Amino acid sequence: MLENITITEEEILKQAKFSGKMPEIIEGIINRQIIAEEGNRAGITVETEELQQAADQFRLVKNLQSAEETHKWLEKNQLSVDDFEEMLYYSILSGKLANHLFADKIEAYFYQNQLNYAEVVMYEVVLDDQDLAMELYYAIDEQEMSFWDVAHQYIQDTELRRKGGYLGRVKRQELKPEISAAVFAANPPQFLKPIMTSQGVHLVFVEEIIQPELDENINYQILSDLFSEWLKEKFQQVDMTASASPVPVVISKAYNS
Repeated sequence: MLENITITEEEILKQAKFSGKMPEIIEGIINRQIIAEEGNRAGITVETEELQQAADQFRLVKNLQSAEETHKWLEKNQLSVDDFEEMLYYSILSGKLANHLFADKIEAYFYQNQLNYAEVVMYEVVLDDQDLAMELYYAIDEQEMSFWDVAHQYIQDTELRRKGGYLGRVKRQELKPEISAAVFAANPPQFLKPIMTSQGVHLVFVEEIIQPELDENINYQILSDLFSEWLKEKFQQVDMTASASPVPVVISKAYNS
């Protein structure tokens, strides 16, 4: 039995490679450098007060109620206080850069893509047998059975069965295209004819279609999406060359401003 184990930085790097996390780690490093350079170019700064507010919010989210609990969390995650501050710095800088680049483009983007932010409140039962699905559809349509009865008899997942197939508020892009087309063409409340997909035969009850409004949540979602897409494009412009040295890659920032 091993009583003492020494973990070196080289071993950590090797484990990152073995775990298949290296592409994700490299992408994070490059993205951080892109954000730093673009933030500097835009003249964006992060104030001490902002770092303190971010630290307080972070501790609140992580339920770190004392300085001792915070230090234990940092130790567990192999972070120094300086590392923690740098992590918060990049988080704040990312948000400020996103606002700098896209805050004035959100409203136009929303109205151009408004349908993508619609939501549906729906119930669903998925079956393997098309004939059975049609039989149950007509039974419900003719009020011989209720959707609730079908859900409780044919849904395998315990929690979903208890909810009668209730999926809650579902975004258009979260649905398969063939289901999305039928659902958002419905006139709620409406029970739809069986829909065939690669997953099976879907019995769907549409309770409500929620038309989107540009509220705080959608505003943040659009800002995040636009910034992520921009960062992805910048990342693709970076020239990376593999290296046999302990440093995993040599990075040349060849992207355009």
